[in-house]
Amino acid sequence: MPFVVTGKCIKCRYSDCVEVCPVDCFYEGENMLVINPDECIDCGVCEPECPIEAIKSDDELSNDELHWADVNAKYSATWPNIKETRGPMPEAEKYAEMGAEEKKPMFSEKPGDGK
Repeated sequence: MPFVVTGKCIKCRYSDCVEVCPVDCFYEGENMLVINPDECIDCGVCEPECPIEAIKSDDELSNDELHWADVNAKYSATWPNIKETRGPMPEAEKYAEMGAEEKKPMFSEKPGDGK
């Protein structure tokens, strides 16, 4: 079962998880990261690296979080691959305590710059 980045990542985009991923399966959007489910080997090393607990195994997703698996699959096909930690977004601390459902309207479909 692959891991999934949930909406808690929106407006934070911590990238500590990227650095530990052995298969480089993270992709960068304008304001969050996603995991390519076909590339994820389910090793789980990314999950504890996320300081806001935005990464979950797909079998641990609640009913309200299931759509994030589809978001990860869809956008990992078009957003640029990211292989190095870049640090969080400037306003990450402000948004870190918000839940995924609160952040959902802030989601951007735009790709990141992949640098």
